[in-house]
Amino acid sequence: MATASLGSADKQQKIDGLIVGISSAIRNTRKLVRFAADTSARVLITGPSGCGKEVIANALHQTSSRADKPFVAVNCGAIPRELIEAELFGHEKGSFTGATSRRLGHFERAQGGTLFLDEIGDMPMDMQVRLLRVLEDQKIRRVGGDQEIAIDTRIIAATHKDLEAAIAAGTFREDLYYRLSVLQIEASPLHERPEDIPSLLHHFLKQSAPEESRPVFQRETMDALCSYNWPGNARELRNVVERAGVFFAGTEIEPSHLPILLGKPFSAVQKTAPKPARMNVSDWTNAPVEPSEPLTDLPELEDEAFDMKQYLMSAEQTLIKQALKQSGGTVSKAAKLLSLPRTTFIEKMQKLDLQAA
Repeated sequence: MATASLGSADKQQKIDGLIVGISSAIRNTRKLVRFAADTSARVLITGPSGCGKEVIANALHQTSSRADKPFVAVNCGAIPRELIEAELFGHEKGSFTGATSRRLGHFERAQGGTLFLDEIGDMPMDMQVRLLRVLEDQKIRRVGGDQEIAIDTRIIAATHKDLEAAIAAGTFREDLYYRLSVLQIEASPLHERPEDIPSLLHHFLKQSAPEESRPVFQRETMDALCSYNWPGNARELRNVVERAGVFFAGTEIEPSHLPILLGKPFSAVQKTAPKPARMNVSDWTNAPVEPSEPLTDLPELEDEAFDMKQYLMSAEQTLIKQALKQSGGTVSKAAKLLSLPRTTFIEKMQKLDLQAA
């Protein structure tokens, strides 16, 4: 089914599958993508390196009316200054040394679709002038050519830089900034949304390893990962998952394995609480039971077997829903209400197929 004909629910499901997470920041990003996908406006995505700006751009493209046309991604900071014009606009045969044939540029390759200009803040000033003219006229001219070519390409730009500061410093054109930023989406760094780490980790595991050989992250390991600062953001997490698939395929990953996965001392990530002391059976049976509140509304036990597992699962689901409602959908606050680690609370939400409001 073509994306242009996707229904509302199908489009939302596609966005949810591409932009992974349960945090309020991710939910807001998905809303903005859903809105922007239904328009032809240019979009500027900001945020630190590795936090998923291209993922957002791709989700926007895949849920737009241009989804059946090309999505072309270009890193403006990775192209040598002397080649960027030919890379973007193409060139004619003989236009410069080595140009042995005509070559289409990224604008023409993305005809009818979306051109993603990553790291737009690194584009040289003279190319910013050329790009501004293209955005205004919707036409390009290949290097060495004299024919203007009409283009129908949606532009999505991204940067990790503060473009307003760059404008003040004279390294980025203000008029180009306003042309590119009709709509803006901010991609949050991973350390600001640690509740997304379990979801992202499982998402990357599915992408990088077959089910039978996927490693299993112990709860203590997951807690340590959620406490880590993630300077490389989601890109660094993906790298950790891929390393895990290589070094620990089909095994459990303990906190002591993290130096191998992160390439740094364990002390850099070891912020989890100490494990509780192990208790013997006699300790449990002899320990006094002093609930903070008396248990009420318990079912009457009759002669037939009572499904205790189902009862406890239902009670757990009710408590989690109540905690989410009381916390306004904030996962960390809801987990605190139930005295649970955030990662444990998220695991229970996923097991019960619950989502934060």
